[in-house]
Amino acid sequence: MKYYIIAGEASGDLHGSNLMKGLYAEDPEADIRFWGGSLMDEVYHQHQEGEGLVMDYNEGAVIGFSQVILHANRFLRKLQDCGNDILRFHPDVVILIDYPGFNFKVAKFAHQHHFKVFYYIAPKVWASRENRVKMLKKYVDRLFIVFPFEKEYFDRKGVRYIYKGNPLIDAIDNSPAMHQSREEFFRQNALEDKPYIAILAGSRKAEVSCMMPVCVEFAKKMRTIPAFKDYRFLIAGAPSRSMEDYTRYMEGTEDYMKVLFDQTHGIVKHAEAAVVNSGTASLETCLIGTPQVVVYSGADFNFNVGKHIIKIDFISLGNLIINKKAFKELMQYYFTPDNVLTEVIRLLQDQEYRENMEADYARIRQELGGSGASRPVAQAMIEELK
Repeated sequence: MKYYIIAGEASGDLHGSNLMKGLYAEDPEADIRFWGGSLMDEVYHQHQEGEGLVMDYNEGAVIGFSQVILHANRFLRKLQDCGNDILRFHPDVVILIDYPGFNFKVAKFAHQHHFKVFYYIAPKVWASRENRVKMLKKYVDRLFIVFPFEKEYFDRKGVRYIYKGNPLIDAIDNSPAMHQSREEFFRQNALEDKPYIAILAGSRKAEVSCMMPVCVEFAKKMRTIPAFKDYRFLIAGAPSRSMEDYTRYMEGTEDYMKVLFDQTHGIVKHAEAAVVNSGTASLETCLIGTPQVVVYSGADFNFNVGKHIIKIDFISLGNLIINKKAFKELMQYYFTPDNVLTEVIRLLQDQEYRENMEADYARIRQELGGSGASRPVAQAMIEELK
């Protein structure tokens, strides 16, 4: 069968790559065309010849209401190109992965042209923009959810779904970094074996530009405290970003701050604590087991609009899964160097606090279900098509 998959950001590329592995395993004749990134492209070339990658998500992801407005023409061109490409490829199904701003438009187009539409990793309608539930019912043939707390919500809304667990467990547990020793990690990256704090500043340029100035100032302050004068700070470079996106904020910190690309899981695993931009990375940090503080900052316009839309008590998936603040969230005006420093020191020095967080991490992992989610999802998709 022919599958057209659309992922618009780093987390979608990760989940898309694992889904593709499942599809190829369950359907050896699978013909896949996709929007995504390097992880999906790598899986594609292990099974098919030619060029399956239509658009790399690095070429145009935007974030926030203001950026969508500013990039409206580019957005519409991408949407038109996508529609034309779907018509040319004529797939058996269009599979949309998260990325709702773009993918709902594609869902409507595909439905109107009589293509089967699957939505994998539900848009967070339980948090905001509940009106999109109507679009799920109207334009999507089957929803595939990945969080257990979503079941009750979609049951209540009358949306038919399939739940096979969360694929992030496989992505973490099968990551080579999780089987690498601390010594190997330091040797591979030419690092001194000294304690360090992990910094995950997001995958979009706007996120990095908001995160980095605060994190750099936090690092400078922490280094002035005698007990932490030898600490280092490792920044996990996102696949969609360049070194310049980070180093432009790091003048004078070269001795103790370093950016590493393609090492996110290793950076988090061996860190004493992590400062994490809200999103999938915070849930990955839970599954890896490193104590964290989640932070978020954006344009005031975006934040103020979002306050009136978002209806949930937490923004971090880990906290949402167990409906409890397992770790602190510092949002917008609370995301300051001093507040980050206070929380990181507590993570390092308060043993009971760390142990309680680790216990909550265990609950989060348990709630997500067992390993091996991607292949059952692929099986379910194929059964739906049959």
